[in-house]
Amino acid sequence: MMTPILLLRIVAAAWFFAALCRPAVADDNELISELNEEVVQIPVTVGSATGQHAVSLTATTFHPKGNGPFPLIVLSHGNPPNAADRPAIGRFRRIPQVKEFLNRGFAVLVPIRRGYGATGGNYAESYARCDYASFTQAGAEAARDLIASIDFAKKLPFVNPAAVILVGQSAGGFASLAAASLKPAGLIAVVNFSGGRGGDPQKHPGVPCGARGMAETIGKFGETIDVPVLWHYVENDLFFGPEYAKLWFAAFEKSGGKGVLVIQPAFGKNGHSLFTTDSGIAIWTVQFDKFLKENRLVPHQTSLSANRMAAGERKDDVLAVQ
Repeated sequence: MMTPILLLRIVAAAWFFAALCRPAVADDNELISELNEEVVQIPVTVGSATGQHAVSLTATTFHPKGNGPFPLIVLSHGNPPNAADRPAIGRFRRIPQVKEFLNRGFAVLVPIRRGYGATGGNYAESYARCDYASFTQAGAEAARDLIASIDFAKKLPFVNPAAVILVGQSAGGFASLAAASLKPAGLIAVVNFSGGRGGDPQKHPGVPCGARGMAETIGKFGETIDVPVLWHYVENDLFFGPEYAKLWFAAFEKSGGKGVLVIQPAFGKNGHSLFTTDSGIAIWTVQFDKFLKENRLVPHQTSLSANRMAAGERKDDVLAVQ
């Protein structure tokens, strides 16, 4: 017969083994002083049936050593297919990816848009039914949050307000294009990692709903985007297959948008996660650096080798988002 003490030891050993096997996650409550990490609240004015009112977006700032001012990257998260997963976005702390930007001399602001993660509240980016998708309003609401974030960040003492780059993954890439179309002062470029809406890798892998409507919306964005845009997609993206990336980029170019489309070879089981997966860093940074150099956007900061922090210190769980 098993004694209580022996049972306790077995349970403790099992718990310890499970803890060892659990993936390392950057705790949202744990600030990394070496990255000058800080949690801030960004005011944004929104409208409703009762008039306009102010809400707050939870955001995280990071910046390199020193006082700056540093050029700024506003990093935007995606949207999970299942609405119940939106809270899991937290503060979207992709620490290895953030380090890559810091090592290149950028400050980073990561705002959490309304209805997601640490901000919570009412979801503002619905595009109605899949068979009658309306992306214009979804883009306008996402852009509202990003414009408020840019305005907030430009007042920070370590930020160069004349050098802002919008970087977004999936729905965050779409949001970045929407915000860029409003021509915010100080914006110098956009980087769109696998951007779009309407994808669902389970229900219709690689084939987003409302793809033609998305092309029309992006065409409208392209009419007023006057900064270079890097479109970075992957061959085996199960949210947005490469034919749709080409369709949307063609609409962007036709309307006057300037940029370059890169479609990487297949990555893992779903290339949509290339940016948010640590092993994808060596892939996307090559194109990111090339884009910065070709458009003369390279910040004057310290060398990568001198500032690179040890790889694998912290990792986030990867949440597939669109």
